[in-house]
Amino acid sequence: MAALTSDPLTPINPMSGKHTKTKNRSAQGSKAGKRVFTIREANATLPLVRAIVADLVGLARDVTDRRQRLLALSASDSPRGADPYQEELAQAEEELEKDARRVLEYVEELRQLGVETKSVTQGLVDFPAVFDGRKVYLCWKMGEPEVGSWHELDAGFRGRKPLAALKAEGAGQGEVALGLN
Repeated sequence: MAALTSDPLTPINPMSGKHTKTKNRSAQGSKAGKRVFTIREANATLPLVRAIVADLVGLARDVTDRRQRLLALSASDSPRGADPYQEELAQAEEELEKDARRVLEYVEELRQLGVETKSVTQGLVDFPAVFDGRKVYLCWKMGEPEVGSWHELDAGFRGRKPLAALKAEGAGQGEVALGLN
């Protein structure tokens, strides 16, 4: 049985049984051709994003939970050869890895829309935007009715501010770029 981690985005190569080194390209973002959203565009995209994120979060939480249980089972002291459930555990691990790859497919689907996934278990995504000539993120979390927050690129979720604060920062081209007018 391969070594497991609790990270739902860490698939295991079924051929070698080792963790693959994949980058979460959605969280990294593509430098070339990155889509920029206005608030209206982000909110217009939200019904599709909401559906993908709901599927993503449900599966990612399930994968995390199953991975934790398999980690606990694999940590037992019984020798592998003497384990009568080794075949069952290997099958459960294989199914888990298929689902982990599906999680990555949901993340890629969001990336294709131009949306950056920040947390697969919390349903947190960012929409790249530009305000007053600087890049920012419009931020949405599963359960919120609309995109209502933003943050600087390096501020993260803890740096979230209401869009009203962005509107109050200035007028002119920044407002036009975000669709605040």
